[in-house]
Amino acid sequence: MAAIAEAMTAAAGEETAIARLNTALEGRYLVERELGKGGMATVYLARDVKHDREVAIKVLLPELSASIGAERFEREIKLAAKLQHPHILGLFDSGSALGLLYYVMPFVKGESLRDKIDREGQLGVEEAVVITLEVADALGHAHAQGIVHRDIKPENIMLSGGHALVADFGIARAATEAGVQKLTQTGMAVGTPVYMSPEQAGGETVGPAADIYSLGCVLYEMLAGEPPFTGKSPMAIMARHAMEAVPSIRIIRSSVPEEVEAAIFAAMGKVPADRPKTTAEFAEILGAPMSGTASMRGLGPTTTRRVPSGAAAAYRTQAVAVLPTPWWRRPVPLVAAAVVLVGGSVGAWLAMKSSGSKAADPNDKRVAVLYFSDLSKTKDLGPLADGLTEGLINSLSNASSVTVLSRSAVERYRGSELRPDSIARLLRAGYLVRGDVERDGQAIAVNVRLEDRGGTSIARQTIRIPESNQLAMRDSLQSVVSLLIKSQLHGEIQLKADRAGTSNQDAWLGLQRAEQAHRTFTAALAKGDTAAIERAQQETDSLYAESERRDPKWAEPVTRRAWLTYQRSRNVGSDPAQIRKWVEPGLKHAEQALALDAESPDALEVRGTLKYWSWFSNLETDASRKQALLLSAQADLEKSTANNPKQASAWATLVSLYYQVPSKGPTDVLYAAQRAYEADEFLANANVVLNRLFLAAYDLGRDDLASQHCRTFASRFPGDYRSKRCQLYRFTTPTAPALDLAALRRIQDSVVAMRPPKDSLFERLQTNELIAAAMAQASRTQKNAALADSARRVARSSLADAQIDPRRDNTFYAARVFVILGDKPEALKLLKEYLATNPQRTDSFRDDSGWWFKEISQDPEFRRLVGAK
Repeated sequence: MAAIAEAMTAAAGEETAIARLNTALEGRYLVERELGKGGMATVYLARDVKHDREVAIKVLLPELSASIGAERFEREIKLAAKLQHPHILGLFDSGSALGLLYYVMPFVKGESLRDKIDREGQLGVEEAVVITLEVADALGHAHAQGIVHRDIKPENIMLSGGHALVADFGIARAATEAGVQKLTQTGMAVGTPVYMSPEQAGGETVGPAADIYSLGCVLYEMLAGEPPFTGKSPMAIMARHAMEAVPSIRIIRSSVPEEVEAAIFAAMGKVPADRPKTTAEFAEILGAPMSGTASMRGLGPTTTRRVPSGAAAAYRTQAVAVLPTPWWRRPVPLVAAAVVLVGGSVGAWLAMKSSGSKAADPNDKRVAVLYFSDLSKTKDLGPLADGLTEGLINSLSNASSVTVLSRSAVERYRGSELRPDSIARLLRAGYLVRGDVERDGQAIAVNVRLEDRGGTSIARQTIRIPESNQLAMRDSLQSVVSLLIKSQLHGEIQLKADRAGTSNQDAWLGLQRAEQAHRTFTAALAKGDTAAIERAQQETDSLYAESERRDPKWAEPVTRRAWLTYQRSRNVGSDPAQIRKWVEPGLKHAEQALALDAESPDALEVRGTLKYWSWFSNLETDASRKQALLLSAQADLEKSTANNPKQASAWATLVSLYYQVPSKGPTDVLYAAQRAYEADEFLANANVVLNRLFLAAYDLGRDDLASQHCRTFASRFPGDYRSKRCQLYRFTTPTAPALDLAALRRIQDSVVAMRPPKDSLFERLQTNELIAAAMAQASRTQKNAALADSARRVARSSLADAQIDPRRDNTFYAARVFVILGDKPEALKLLKEYLATNPQRTDSFRDDSGWWFKEISQDPEFRRLVGAK
């Protein structure tokens, strides 16, 4: 009965909407019925009264209409209406009704490609190729006019009379231009995650390559019956697009020609520069030149012109073999730096961008804003100088065509005696922004300079503002510097809005003074001086509170107070009562900040971080409430990164948190780590993020990516033992380099030497297990029985007792060695011992055995051990 009532209510609502539309469109269109509803609009069948023809009217959802606005909508629709092509569904009309935006299209008496795929599953190879070529033909025409579709998917491809028609040009662009990042009802980014290119998912400027990527996804789905990447959430899907190799269509369906698979691999390159430059180039790889006509029929296995083997092979080499089932529940030490936290805070995308760049020097687009100097005689303009510097870095962080280095990158050079060219070299910056602040009579003068990497001044400007109006100095400086950079680098510089900022100069200057005190507090923490910590904490909190009193509606000082208490909670040891003493007021500050600004990325991050720290510190002992606390922390941190995709420290904390959430895997970890590193490669804990980047890529079986991250890690942090140990992991994979035991032992010795004495024995034993795994892999490749026996002896002799290895990690590693050696009974015996000590990991083994244990995952004893049905 409830279902019937719900259906009746929906029908009544539909009738009401149609009646309202007919009133608004009276004399022009007669709306008959609803045809369907999607994430962006509702489609109605109507009759064009003047021309007596059936039409389809697409009415944008209310929140999208409000965000785009009539003027922008009209501009984009006019551009789309100019597209005249046999495979583009044209536009008849557009306008606004009832405050909602709409446009009118021909009514296609056919079906969408989505309907066809849902009905038939896999399409014939010839039919799929024909549809793809017709869509490519349409897109090529649009791209030549400077129009990118941005939302190619089966729902937007209509099939009529045996041909494809592409619909909805201009809508995704209008939404993007309006800054619409999410739609209220769907919660999805503009575009569709299942078909979205990595650069579009990351909020970057997109071009024709994004449409080609989406078309590659559609072709894959037509042939496989399902998209190349799916997931439980939009974020999970977009992460897979960015991180995972495209699955081989020929494994799923061997009848697909090689050149079709090569075309999919080419279209779905992770980096735009690696994809075909045009749809015509894509069609050539696919095996047929674009016709430019309405019909592409006649193509088939016997008539398709095969692409030269070299071209196909070239694109195939960009693709990685089908990924093994990922393993991410490997025991990793969670005691030392298990939580990625404040002050710290891809990878693949960062490297991909570098490799795809055609610039002579990619560092030319990197700009470092160095801390301004206080040249006043009384040296009391320091807070102003710092505030101007940090405000400038923050406001320029949205620049799409240049990379403005983070505050953490330049802070280490505050007051440095190093020459500017040396700082530029260390930061790999092409340009420096330097400045100073001084008094000039009753005014304050800010002298700002744009310099090249050699320290040569390119442009300079002086701004004078009355001392009573220092807050105006911040806004003027941001505008001036953006123009200086734009004139030199010829890039689009969009200043980031000062979100929910303050117009109260005393509050703003008070916050800068509090930040100076906070540096004293941080220095006291580093020294472990308890008395100094207490004094500095009280002074800093008092100054934040004073700024808060000056402007009670400003969330920033309250947010900073929350971070301050969080830092203090990290310094009181492991006693839950002492930690709670600081966490609870921190959470209150965070809640207060969010009451002032519910969408603040910083306030959301600090609340999520405090919750995660509470979870990690076992402040909540009830199992169900503790799990809810973890998921609540995850929600806050993910919302923080959604509101600001460059919230590096929030991404970094998610890296750690995802290891604790059963529904998350190495793809999620890799995605978050890459976003953190991309947003701020100079994090205070960048070494932790790089280690996670390596481990997640290793867990996914991405040997190429893992090796890349290992090299970067070793280059940037040669003194971190993990940057050496990752080299041992590389020798444990099926694609390991040739075994060199002497070299492995030298690496092992260097790793052990970096560890404190209390940890050196365990490190020696655990790296022994890695070397045993390397020997086992080599014995399998070489079919060397003697080497296999040696691997077996090393693995057994490196098992440690509970005092040395309380978590039985080495038992786990040894189990892997015996899997490689083909000794299932011994591997299962060791795995059983490990799970007896770590029963909480049983579920993860049952859900995903990972590539380490894939070979025994179907063994009945293994399945009984993990409780699999």
